[in-house]
Amino acid sequence: MAIESYVVVHNIAKRHNVGTLARSATAFGVTELILVGRRDFNSFGSHGSTSHVRFRHFHSLLEARQFLKEKDCDICGVEITEGALPVNQHPFKKSTAFLMGNEGTGLSARECEICDFFVYIPQYGCGTASLNVTVAASIVLHNFGVWAGFSERSRDGNKFVVAERPEKQVRYSAETEEAIVEERKCKRENAANGGFFEVEDGGKGDSSSAAAANLLDTLFIDD
Repeated sequence: MAIESYVVVHNIAKRHNVGTLARSATAFGVTELILVGRRDFNSFGSHGSTSHVRFRHFHSLLEARQFLKEKDCDICGVEITEGALPVNQHPFKKSTAFLMGNEGTGLSARECEICDFFVYIPQYGCGTASLNVTVAASIVLHNFGVWAGFSERSRDGNKFVVAERPEKQVRYSAETEEAIVEERKCKRENAANGGFFEVEDGGKGDSSSAAAANLLDTLFIDD
C-alpha cells in the first residue's frame, strides 16, 4: 500500500492560515486536507493550490479518527509534549495524518487523545518560543515526504512545474446536499438576528466576526 499523508484542520483560529497551510500541503504531496467541525474554508494565501488537493469534512474529531484508522493511518500531533520525538529523526512507520495545534494554545486535551504519537520541531535560536502554524506544518510535511520517499516535482527554470488545474475540485462529505443547505440557512438566520454561531469545540463567536471570516455562505473561496 502506498504511503500517504493527511493534514487535519480542527482548531486553527486564523482562517488565512488554513489557505497557506493548503498551499504547503499541496507542495509536499498531502493526499487530503481534512476539515473538522467548520466546513467553511477561506483559501486566501493558497495561490490557487487548493485545486490540486482533496478536501474531506467531518463534524467531529472522532469521526475523522475513525476514517483515518480505516485507512490504516497513524495520527501525529505536532506539539511539544512529554515523549514527543524530534521530527528530523523521522519517527514514522506508515501513512500519517498530522494534527496541528491552535496558534495560541496548541493542541487541546481532546485533540491529544486521538493522537498516536507526537513530534516537535527542534529550534536552535533563542528569539521565539514557537513557530507559526503554517511554517511548522511545512517543516513537518517536508520531513515526512523525505522519509516516505515522495518523488520530487520537476522544475522549469527557477520554479516547480504546476499541473493543469483539474476541471472540478474533489470534495468529500458524508452529509447530504440538503443537510448542508439547511445548516447554512440556519447560520444566515442566526446572523441576521444578531445571534451566535456554534463552532465544533463548543465555543461561540459573534455574527459580525463570522461574516468577516466568510463563515456563512461560502464553502471554498478562490483567491
